[in-house]
Amino acid sequence: MKVTIELDCTPEEARRMMGLPDLTPLHDLYLSRLREAFDGRIAPETVTAMMRSWTPMGDAGMEVWRQLFASNGGKSG
Repeated sequence: MKVTIELDCTPEEARRMMGLPDLTPLHDLYLSRLREAFDGRIAPETVTAMMRSWTPMGDAGMEVWRQLFASNGGKSG
């Protein structure tokens, strides 16, 4: 037996329906810190420490970030 249910809702409505928390304030804070870092208002050492604490798998996760930035050539959008 196969049952298909189609819901027409926004991502916000789906999040609420499934009881998931609203992480918008945390996401906004994360993006603002990254913007500050890219604008040069935060020391590179601080950025490294911040990314390491936010990245799963410690140094392996940091390598993913390094590769991402290297492939972008250090350019910002």
